[in-house]
Amino acid sequence: MTSAATTPQRILIIKPSSLGDIVHALPVLAAIRRAWPAAHVAWLVANAFAPLLDNHPMIDEVIRFDRSRYGRMLRSPTAFAGFWRFVGEIRRRQFDLVIDLQGLVRTGFFSIASGASRRVGFRHARELAWLLYSQRIRAPRDARHAVDQNMAVAAALGLDAARIEFPLALRPAEIDRATELLRADSPGKSAIPFIAVVAGARWVTKQWRPERIAALLDRLREAGFPPCVLLGAPDDREFTDGIIAAMKTGVMDLVGRTNLRELTALLSLAALVITHDSGPMHIAAALGRPVVAIFGPTDPRRCGPYATPHRIVATPIECSPCYRRTCSHHSCMERLDVETVERAVREMLHPADQSGASAIALPIQQ
Repeated sequence: MTSAATTPQRILIIKPSSLGDIVHALPVLAAIRRAWPAAHVAWLVANAFAPLLDNHPMIDEVIRFDRSRYGRMLRSPTAFAGFWRFVGEIRRRQFDLVIDLQGLVRTGFFSIASGASRRVGFRHARELAWLLYSQRIRAPRDARHAVDQNMAVAAALGLDAARIEFPLALRPAEIDRATELLRADSPGKSAIPFIAVVAGARWVTKQWRPERIAALLDRLREAGFPPCVLLGAPDDREFTDGIIAAMKTGVMDLVGRTNLRELTALLSLAALVITHDSGPMHIAAALGRPVVAIFGPTDPRRCGPYATPHRIVATPIECSPCYRRTCSHHSCMERLDVETVERAVREMLHPADQSGASAIALPIQQ
C-alpha cells in the first residue's frame, strides 16, 4: 500500500470508451476506493457511456467528453473554442494523480494537460501516448485479458490488485423497472427466469447470421427452455428485426426500449446471456451471469467474459483473430452452425453436464 505521504487527494481516471472497456476498468476504481476512501475521484468518459457511471457511489464526479462535437474542432471555431474550455476545466480541477487506461494520444494529451504531477499509463500505449506519462506501467506477460492489464496499473500504484470487483452499483429502482418491463410484455405470467439475447455488435464482422440466431431461439423455445428476451440499443433494431422475421416461434422484444442502466438491470436478472463480443457481454460477466459468447474476429483470451461461468463458441480458423471490421468471406462466422451454439447453451443451463472448465472453444463442424 502507498504511504500517507503519497496518498493522492484528487484522482482522475481516463477511460472514455468503449462500453466493455469501461467495465474492464471498474476493478481499478474499486481498488482506489478501498485504498483511498477520502480521495476525490473523477472519471472522464464519452457522453454515450456516461449513464453507466452517473451517480455512482464510488465516483465523485463524471466528466463527460463530447467526442462528436470536439472532433469537428479543426473545421469549427466554436468547437475549437469549446474544446480548449473543456481542457481548461480539467486543469482547474487540480488533479494530483491521473490514470490513463485508454492509452491513446488524445487521452495521453488530457493527462498532461491536466497539470497533474503524476500521470500513470501503459508502457505499450498506442500512438506514442506513453511519452506523455510520468510513470509507465509494463503489464506482466501473462496479463492477456484487459482486466488483468488494468489491474497491473493498480498494482503499480500500490493498490490491492488481487481482489477484483466490478461495482456496477445497480439501484433497487432500476431492478424494479426491469421487472416491470418483463411483466408488461408477458401479462398474466412471469418472464423470470429468462434467457437474455443481445444480438447486436458494433462491428458487422462480429455478428452471426440473423437467420441462424432465429433458428437457435426457435430450437430453445421448442425444447422448453426459459423464454428468450431480445435486448439491445436502437441501433440494433434492423438486425434484430431480421431475427424476428426469420423466427417460427415468438420472442419477447425489448430492443431499443431500455436505457443503459435498464439494460444492465435486465441482464442482472437473466438466467443466461447469449451474446456476441459486445459491451453487454462484459456487463453480464461483471454481474456474474452465465454467458454463451459467440466470437469471430476478436480474441476471447483478451476480451472474453471475465471471471464468470461461460462458454466461448468460436471457429478455429487460421485468420482468426484478425480484428478486422470488414471481411470478404466472414468464414469465422459463416462456418458456425446452430447445433454448436445450442450445445453450448444446453451445457450452461445444465451445469451437471459441464466439464468443469470455465471456457472452452467448442468444435466446429466443417
